[in-house]
Amino acid sequence: QQSGRRYNLFLKRRLRIDKRHQSKDSIFFRDGVRRIDFVLSYVDDLNKEWEKKLERRKEFESNLQKAGLELETEDKKESEDGKIYFVKIHAPWEVLITYAEVLNIKVPIRENDIPSMVENPLDCMLAPFRLPEKVMHPEPDYFTAPFSKDKQELYLINDESTFFSPSMRNRIVNYILTRCPYGTEEGKKKFGIKRLLNNGTYSAAYPLHDCQYWKKANDPNCDNERYTLYMEWARFLRFYKEQPLDLIRKYYGEKIGIYFAWLGFYTEMLFLAAVVGLICFLYGLFTMDENMSSKEICDPAIGGEIIMCPLCDRECEYWRLNTTCESSEYSHLFDNVATLFFAIFMGIWVTLFLEFWKRRQARLKYEWDLVDFEEEQQQLQLRPEYEAKCTQKKKNPVTQEMEPYLPITSQAVRFCISGTTVLFWVSLIIASMIAVIVYRLAVYAAFASLMENTQTLQPISGLLTPQLATSVTASCLNFVIIMILNFFYERIAIWITDMEIPRTHMEYENRLTMKMFLFQFVNYYSSCFYVAFFKGKFVGYPGAYTYMFNRWRNEECDPAGCLIELTTQLTIVMAGKQIWGNIQEAIVPWICNWWGRRKARNNPENLYSRWEQDHDLQTFGPLGLFYEYLEMVIQFGFITLFVASFPLAPLLALMNNILEIRVDSWKLTTQFRRPVAAKAHSIGVWQEILNGMAILSVVTNAFIVAFTSDMIPRLVYYYAYFENEDSPMSGYINNSLSVFQISDFPERNKPKLNPENLVICRYRDYRYPPDHERKYLHSMQFWHILAAKLAFIIIMEHVVFIVKFFVAWMIPDVPADVKAKIKREKYLTQKILHEYELEKLKERLCQGDKRATEKEFIATEGRMELSRAM
Repeated sequence: QQSGRRYNLFLKRRLRIDKRHQSKDSIFFRDGVRRIDFVLSYVDDLNKEWEKKLERRKEFESNLQKAGLELETEDKKESEDGKIYFVKIHAPWEVLITYAEVLNIKVPIRENDIPSMVENPLDCMLAPFRLPEKVMHPEPDYFTAPFSKDKQELYLINDESTFFSPSMRNRIVNYILTRCPYGTEEGKKKFGIKRLLNNGTYSAAYPLHDCQYWKKANDPNCDNERYTLYMEWARFLRFYKEQPLDLIRKYYGEKIGIYFAWLGFYTEMLFLAAVVGLICFLYGLFTMDENMSSKEICDPAIGGEIIMCPLCDRECEYWRLNTTCESSEYSHLFDNVATLFFAIFMGIWVTLFLEFWKRRQARLKYEWDLVDFEEEQQQLQLRPEYEAKCTQKKKNPVTQEMEPYLPITSQAVRFCISGTTVLFWVSLIIASMIAVIVYRLAVYAAFASLMENTQTLQPISGLLTPQLATSVTASCLNFVIIMILNFFYERIAIWITDMEIPRTHMEYENRLTMKMFLFQFVNYYSSCFYVAFFKGKFVGYPGAYTYMFNRWRNEECDPAGCLIELTTQLTIVMAGKQIWGNIQEAIVPWICNWWGRRKARNNPENLYSRWEQDHDLQTFGPLGLFYEYLEMVIQFGFITLFVASFPLAPLLALMNNILEIRVDSWKLTTQFRRPVAAKAHSIGVWQEILNGMAILSVVTNAFIVAFTSDMIPRLVYYYAYFENEDSPMSGYINNSLSVFQISDFPERNKPKLNPENLVICRYRDYRYPPDHERKYLHSMQFWHILAAKLAFIIIMEHVVFIVKFFVAWMIPDVPADVKAKIKREKYLTQKILHEYELEKLKERLCQGDKRATEKEFIATEGRMELSRAM
């Protein structure tokens, strides 16, 4: 039986090979001439919806043909699994030129004759990082103008089949697919491929990759751009090479191109921040032995003689200060004078990054013909979903045409539901953070008791203190909660944004972006804000501690400060997010594709068609780039908002981004279907979010240096309260610890054991001793330090903001040479267009056209003169 099946399979394959002499790994129709611009697939399942789906498909495909598109269907017998039909779509020249005019697509009219930039003398040094010229600039630079059917002679049309690039072609076809009707249901006109995908009429819709990524196509007409992108861009071994942005833009469109341009520029700028951060870290490392505070803590004669008050009620014991010796030494790595310098530096670096990106973006806009790109025209087109769901119509005051609209009452109800949902989920994050804080408070006593009584932990007890153990486990727990909440909220955010029925694509993206960013901001940063600004700040003092919910005693900072805990929290959340993100982005799609293609690997290549190969890949949805931007913007927050606590954060981000560029390029080139090309002249609303975070980062870093680090208390002691002129910092630890009389402990707080019959213990605060008339009240030194902290915040913020705004004012958003080129190109383009019109007018005069009067000829010449003068 098995041999019979094999023979039948052999005959079937032989018949298929005989039926198609050419390989099916092709991007053309069966005639080998017409290019496949888009592919639709569907499964002919015989369920109760079968007849309705069949009717929709017939109507939809009929309307596509009426719109001028040409279709060719591959029967399910020809597919790998024998179940899937493929409808191949080709846009002929007449359709392309019609919709190129509708979409205002710019096309070449003359080769650019503006001289290129002067060669950089450092180019020879940068040669190892360069890519071949053919890869970096796959096509010549042209002067361009919006396409018009009436002026086809004006454009450089050498070959109609290649005049519009494949990305332009699939953009035009996608425009038709999203607006093509397929009938009327329940009294409403239905249209658009998205709705047909949602209701299962079609299973997929996608443009084709031009070849396999690991080898060139056999067809000589194929550009093999996917292969070039893989070999020169998507392999990790090319991590040190520049990105072929022009080729990315040509293959994937401007929207994806601008993302990789921004990510590459961000990574380049991180190099400077990483170097300075590493120098600050090394400064802390090399000066560890000179740190007087950790010396005193580790000294048996000082730290060994200081008895600290218990860190929890009843169960915890008194402990000696020198047990925190190692953690105090490590805290100096991040809590030193270089911290202040790095915080100020990063405030200026952020401004430089944003301002130089504006210049880079302006240059790309010129090079990619986006200067006059009317984003409003592209983005303000009504979403098909809006047109379908809004049944009421009103007259547009601009176009004077009837268009659908959503009544104000319906908008108000939808916004109320949306706002309530967002508020609920943000409250859920805050509740989860409070739960983690309760976990910290509840398990601290358990860790303290465990480490005290377990002999196996004694060798590392100096390094792994109860505070650090609590902080590390709480950070890991917090990270797990963050990931779980993210998983659910992403789906909720999309659902409530769809429910709002935004009018345009731009509105949809902006609303979803703000919802997701608000949630992610609270989700990722709330725990860091707690450790930085709340932990250890509202503790009270022995005998009068403050309690959460009147049950759990608030956490205290380590005697060396809370900065090391903030560093731990930041490292775990930031590194964990980056590792998890790369697993999601690379490994999961690879496993899914491997599983989907496991049967096809055994088949001859000429039977595994190009459309089937791409069908087996993952879908890069319309929100694919949104998640990439969101990931990078959250990372940007980590390296700016809390960078004073962790100078190595930019270095971690740099290493991640070098990997991120190659992972994103690899998955886009090898693991995903080709996305529909889309235009964009900027990173959109993300620019405003980055600007907001840049301003907030100055405030947060000033507060971290003032209230989380020990820098200000040390400076106040150094200048005002020192006890030894020869060594001003000696005695600081003793000065920073207040005295408490053990007999003053209430029964609730008093430890069960006091084997050494201690009389006093010390705690971290500036309060009067028990024998003072103002017993346990804040001392004058506390108020001096508080005043110094507030003064520092005001001074640092003003200095950094003044420098930021001065730098932003000094650096123009558009480079001078780009401005000149834009003016030059506009002038030359207008001149070419006017000369063309003049020639056409002359022809009409020669042919005796009565409508072409001499006055019209003079007016046209006058317009040309005026254009030259301008």
